[in-house]
Amino acid sequence: MFDLQFPFRLKKRRSLEISNHMPKMSEQYLEEISQQFQIYGEILHAETCKIGHINETYAATYDQAGAQVRYIHQKVNQNVFKDAVAVMDNLVRVTSHLRKKLIERGEKEFTRKALTVVPTRDGKSFFQNGNGDCWRSFYFIEGAKTFESAQTPQQAFEAGKAFGKFQSLLADLPGKRLHETIPEFHNTRKRFLTLQKAIEEDRCNRAKSAAKEIQFALEHEEIVDVLLNALAKGKVPERITHNDTKFNNVMLDQETGKEMCVVDLDTVMPGLVLYDFGDMVRTTTSPTLEDELDLSRVEMRMPMFESLVKGYLETTRDFLLPAEKSYLVFAGKLITFTIGIRFLTDFLTGDTYFRIHRPGHNLDRCRTQFSLVGSIERQEKAMQKLVNKL
Repeated sequence: MFDLQFPFRLKKRRSLEISNHMPKMSEQYLEEISQQFQIYGEILHAETCKIGHINETYAATYDQAGAQVRYIHQKVNQNVFKDAVAVMDNLVRVTSHLRKKLIERGEKEFTRKALTVVPTRDGKSFFQNGNGDCWRSFYFIEGAKTFESAQTPQQAFEAGKAFGKFQSLLADLPGKRLHETIPEFHNTRKRFLTLQKAIEEDRCNRAKSAAKEIQFALEHEEIVDVLLNALAKGKVPERITHNDTKFNNVMLDQETGKEMCVVDLDTVMPGLVLYDFGDMVRTTTSPTLEDELDLSRVEMRMPMFESLVKGYLETTRDFLLPAEKSYLVFAGKLITFTIGIRFLTDFLTGDTYFRIHRPGHNLDRCRTQFSLVGSIERQEKAMQKLVNKL
């Protein structure tokens, strides 16, 4: 389901052998967690999944009547997602609806095209231990994988198609409004005000080392309210959106390369489709990772953008409004800028939100985002002309 690393395997005494690179835990801890879910059989080994900045994720292999079956066990980061009940309520509603819609459409392999939550032994969607840690489990999606960056225009096309399809399938989700698992997650004005406060306080004495990035951010304040104003004036509607549409949140079939499943659903909640498309542009059109050190390599590649927008429009034409379409290019610039100021804010306030792997990591991430904003700005007219033709 995800990229895996650092295996730890069961010894004969049935305790888990933990790699020195693994997060610190007792040898039997993950095995004890796994026993809380409706998973039957003997756990053989488990591996950490290299995915995301937030949650702690493992893939575990079980022997079930002689067949090896894999599951995902994930510990939710409650420093980020403070209401685990709300997160899981959203997740169960969304995945159940996706599966229902796929079946109605007669799609084959629907169990590979939507995540399936494995209930706990007492029928709940997650398990909370004595320490308050929140764990949930999913069926492992075999024969598909994620990629950190798009390697070909076809992959970009599949990513656009996948997220557009995801939005389309959820357009008629019944019931109450979904919970906001992170309130005002893509509110760029709020993010900008938080950055300004971090600059003024400079409690980690880091503003001087980020002077160029701070100047860039402040000079772009004029773009902060554009989509917020469009929503307030009723030009664009609120919809159910993924809100974290990084390229590595789409699983592609290993044999065909076709889109398979959208993952990482903690931030699925009310939002703008433009925020989703903007993050697709940010993570799909550049050849680099989001923490690239060689900024000369960071660029918005037009062939990737063209494939991305074609894939997205293929699966959203049944509901996307002309006004939403008109903002697609701008959204790419805005969301890239927004993520950039979030990285910059975290750097200035001591790296408390995003996991870092080296000193200055969040500042490196910020610089990459701002370089991509510049590349988009240089090509914005050509991008808009392309979208207008489609």
